[in-house]
Amino acid sequence: MAVNKQQKYLRDYWRYFQQTTLIILSGVILIVAVITAVVLYITGVTSDMPTALTVLAIVVLTSGLVLGFVYWLMRRPLRDLMAAIIHISGEPTDTTPPNPNDGQYERSGFKEVLQTLYQLSKDRPVAATSSPDSVVAITENALSKALNTTNCGFVLLDKASRITFANKAAPIAIDQDGTKRLNLYFNGSDNFDNWLVECEHNAVNAEKTWERIPNKLPDEDDRRFFDVVATYSKGAEAEVILALVDRTAKYLTSEQDLDFIAFAAHELRGPITVIRGYLDVLQNELQEYLAPDQVELFHRLSISANRLSGYINNILNTSRYDRRHLRIRLAESTVDTVYDMIRDDMTMRAVAQNRLLSVKFPADLPTIAADPASLSEVFGNIIDNAIKYSSEGGAINVTAVKKGDFVDITIQDHGIGMPGNVVSNLFQKFYRSHRSRETVAGTGIGLYISKAIVESHGGTISVQSEEGRGSIFTISIPTYQSVADKLQAGNNSNEGIIGQGSGWIKNHSMYRG
Repeated sequence: MAVNKQQKYLRDYWRYFQQTTLIILSGVILIVAVITAVVLYITGVTSDMPTALTVLAIVVLTSGLVLGFVYWLMRRPLRDLMAAIIHISGEPTDTTPPNPNDGQYERSGFKEVLQTLYQLSKDRPVAATSSPDSVVAITENALSKALNTTNCGFVLLDKASRITFANKAAPIAIDQDGTKRLNLYFNGSDNFDNWLVECEHNAVNAEKTWERIPNKLPDEDDRRFFDVVATYSKGAEAEVILALVDRTAKYLTSEQDLDFIAFAAHELRGPITVIRGYLDVLQNELQEYLAPDQVELFHRLSISANRLSGYINNILNTSRYDRRHLRIRLAESTVDTVYDMIRDDMTMRAVAQNRLLSVKFPADLPTIAADPASLSEVFGNIIDNAIKYSSEGGAINVTAVKKGDFVDITIQDHGIGMPGNVVSNLFQKFYRSHRSRETVAGTGIGLYISKAIVESHGGTISVQSEEGRGSIFTISIPTYQSVADKLQAGNNSNEGIIGQGSGWIKNHSMYRG
C-alpha cells in the first residue's frame, strides 16, 4: 500500500503544484488590488472614480503580468525536473524524460543537474520490500554463472564504451594489448558504432535491433549469425547492454545457398555474355531483313538476357560485399554518362511493359566521383523496380539536382507504394514483403547490393513511400570536386571516402541507408 501512495503522489504532484501556484498568484494579485484601493482611498483619488478605477486596473494588470512572467521562468526547470524524477521512479507516464543534451540546458547549466540525477538513480541501492519472500537474492558471481549457461550472448559496456562483462556465448575478440572488442561484422553505415555515437549526442534512453549479423567472414570456421538488441541508458554504470541471440540455424542455410548460387552465377556469366553478344550481332546483321514482329522479338530477347545478366551480377556483388571485397576505383564522371550505359535497356523495358519513362538531367550538374559500371547497376535496379511496381501506363520520372557536396538522383514512380514496416526493412538482404513475393518475381538482394554500391561511393540511398501512392528513391553521390583530393591521394581508391555519407535516419515511412 505504501508503494501505491508514493506512486500517486509522484504522478499528481505537478498538477498539485500548478494549482497551488495559481491560487497563490491569484491571492497575491488580490492583495495588491486591496492595498492599491486602500492607498487610493487614503490619498483621496477615489473621489475621481474613473481615474481610480484606471489606476487600479493598471496596477492589477501589471502585477499579474510580472507574476505570470516569473511563474513562466520558474515553471520549465521544475517541470523537467519532475518529469525526470517520474521517469526514474518507473511510474507509467506519457511524458518524455528531458534530454540533458538540449541546447538550452547546456547554456543554463541544467544539463549537469539532469545528468547527476540520472547517475544517482542508477547508483541507488534497491530497497527491500516488507515481504522478504518477494525478493530473490542473487550474487554477482551466481548471475555470471547463470548467464554463462545460456546460448544467448550478453555484453555490458561502461560510459567509456569499454566491455566490462561478456558471457561465454558472446562473440568477443581480445587484442594483443588485452582489450576486449565486439567481434561482429556490420554492413554499411547502419552499424553499432554509428548508433552509439548518435545515442551519446541525442538520447537519454534508446534501443536498436540488427538482424543477421555474422561474427566471421564467409569461409571461416565456426561462423555464427546473431540478431543483436542494444539498449542504451545515458549515465548508467552499464551504459550499453547488448543481447545477442544466436540465429545461426535460421540464417546459415540461406547463406550457404548464396555461396552455391554465387559459384553457379560465376560459371553462368560467361555463357550469358556470349548470348548477349550473339543477339546484338544477329540483330545488326539481320536488321534489313526482319519483320516488325521479329524486331520486337529480338528486343524482348535482349531485355531478358540483360535482366538475367543483372541478376547474376547482383549475386556476385552480394557475395563480394559479404567478404568485404567491394572495393572500387572512382573517377570523374557525369550522371548522364552513367545512365547512358543502361539507357537503351531501360527504354526497352519500359516500352515492353507499357510504362512511361521520363529521364531529364540538368545540363549544369557538376561531375561526380563514380565507377560508372557499378553505379549504372544501381540505376538499373531502382528503375527496373519502379517499372515492375507501377501500373499499366504508369509514369516513372528520373531527375537529378545538386545539394551541397552531393548530387541527388531521384527515381519516382506512382505505383503501389509501400507501408512503413516494409520501407524500414527494404535494404536488408533477402528481404521481400509478402505482397511482393506473391505478385513480382525477384531475389530480394537487388536493393541490398544497391545500398552497398552507393555506400562504396561515399553516398547514401533513401526511399520515401506511401502505400497506394508510389515511391521516391533518392541516390546521393558526392561531387567529384568534394572528394578529388582524397581520391588522388589514394590512387582513385574508394577506401578514403567510405563512410562520408550522412548515415541513416528512420522517420515514419522514410529510411536512409
